Amino acid sequence: MTPPIIFVIDDDPQVLRAITRDLRTQFRQHYRVLSTTSVKEALDSLLDLKNKGETIAVFISDQRMPEMEGVEFLQKAREFFPDAKRVLLTAYSDTDAAIKAINNVQLDYYLMKPWDPPEEKLYPVINDLLDDWQANFRPPFKGIKVIGYQFSPKSHEIKEFLSGNLVPYQWQDVELSKEAQELLKLNNIATKDLPALFLEDGSCYCSPSIPQVAEKIGLNPTIKNTVYDVVIIGAGPAGLAASVYGASEGLKTLLVERLSPGGQAGTSSRIENYLGFPNGLSGSDLTRRAITQATRLGAEVLLPRSVREICQKDGYKKVMLDNGEEINTHAIVITTGVDYRKLETKGVPDFTGAGIYYGAAMTEAAAFRDCEVFVVGGGNSAGQAAMHLSKFAANVNIVIRREDLTPTMSAYLIDQIAKRENIHILACSEIQAAAGNGRLEELTIGNLKTAETTTQKANALFIFIGAKPFTDWIGLDIIKDDKGFLETGRDLKSHELFKKIWKQDRDPYLLETSCPGIFAAGDVRAGAMNRVASAVGEGSMAISFVHKYLAEV
Repeated sequence: MTPPIIFVIDDDPQVLRAITRDLRTQFRQHYRVLSTTSVKEALDSLLDLKNKGETIAVFISDQRMPEMEGVEFLQKAREFFPDAKRVLLTAYSDTDAAIKAINNVQLDYYLMKPWDPPEEKLYPVINDLLDDWQANFRPPFKGIKVIGYQFSPKSHEIKEFLSGNLVPYQWQDVELSKEAQELLKLNNIATKDLPALFLEDGSCYCSPSIPQVAEKIGLNPTIKNTVYDVVIIGAGPAGLAASVYGASEGLKTLLVERLSPGGQAGTSSRIENYLGFPNGLSGSDLTRRAITQATRLGAEVLLPRSVREICQKDGYKKVMLDNGEEINTHAIVITTGVDYRKLETKGVPDFTGAGIYYGAAMTEAAAFRDCEVFVVGGGNSAGQAAMHLSKFAANVNIVIRREDLTPTMSAYLIDQIAKRENIHILACSEIQAAAGNGRLEELTIGNLKTAETTTQKANALFIFIGAKPFTDWIGLDIIKDDKGFLETGRDLKSHELFKKIWKQDRDPYLLETSCPGIFAAGDVRAGAMNRVASAVGEGSMAISFVHKYLAEV
């Protein structure tokens, strides 16, 4: 933790040097001493220090300064750091002003000049004040802060982006946090301009877009090479595995991701059936390890960047980005995975991001402590979300259309859910409507057997109702099945268009699409197993086929 600050101001440079020297001699082991002769400089620096999350333990101000009297300065300083101790540095003739200031600005002490010897007249006083301050001191969060409304879709979007990219941050609900309200007031930020993003350097940005957030936190690296051996599109488990193996085997490897690494697996609170982790691991932990491994081995990661299209030109494959950039590569591995399928029930679109979320259990769970929470879906993702939410919510209700969870969820998760007293299964049910005033407040739930409906209080709804492949952006002559998944390998031969498209003497490799040199792995591929382990396996396997393809060209 950065040491707290003793802040000193005196317009007399000689006096300032003397007291600064004495304070540093005694307190520099545990405190930083900042000093200035200018009131304007001091006030400007207080806002910057506040935004950075710094802490001031003691203000020491001279009383007679031409720009502003010390009492007035301490009054203004109190607006920024109300818990700091306040000491007035006075001459004998100023004692009346000092005594009056004890009531006016809650002055803690006034020091007479000169303070020699400091061992008797300075250090004991400051020591007592610091001991008193330390007794009530709670270290503030130092890092990125996001201030906004809990039920603001824009706030949710920024939180999801930061957490998905493993960027530590502190969320402050402006309706609940006094600190947030103070920061907005000090920076003259209106509530209509929220959410606000405060960075570690003290800078602040109101209602930033995701590309702006990425730029400010350093997630927009430039493309380093003119041509890559392989570009991997999508940073889910398959894409991360492909980037690790591509880089480790000496290929110039670029990983492009439109949102955040990890894919849907990255949002999982606990993956318990992944080989080698008997106690399980979170999706974010798996993602962090994989990103670290890939970059250590030399893979480049570009995010957030969406791919607009891919095409072939001049013997290269070109990856066209949404910002107009073009990337040349010899081979491509598509690992874009799937998107959450939308629930189009009445009212759900109105409250998406304001109490209704797709995935996001890890990001939003803590906000619904002691609340009524609903989860729609019967797969493993829904079960893992329910288990995580049950640590915070009063009750978690899993809404499923089937009789029970057995056909769709792993046995270990079903057993865990059965043992959790605050998780309830609403079988043979569906959400029929969502309602509220600016945020989700209630759900209408219908019983599919009896046709009866009930209206229940609901603070949050998390939706996990399956997924659709993220392949709409893909052009070229790449064959998809009727659901949009990419066909690969021998399965391509069953399509009537295959012979018109495929002009190679060989058959497609196992994970190769109908466009030579473009491969698919993970959930985006038709026939994939939809398991983290299988996605990792396919991602690593794709690189072996990339090597075979590169040997041909």
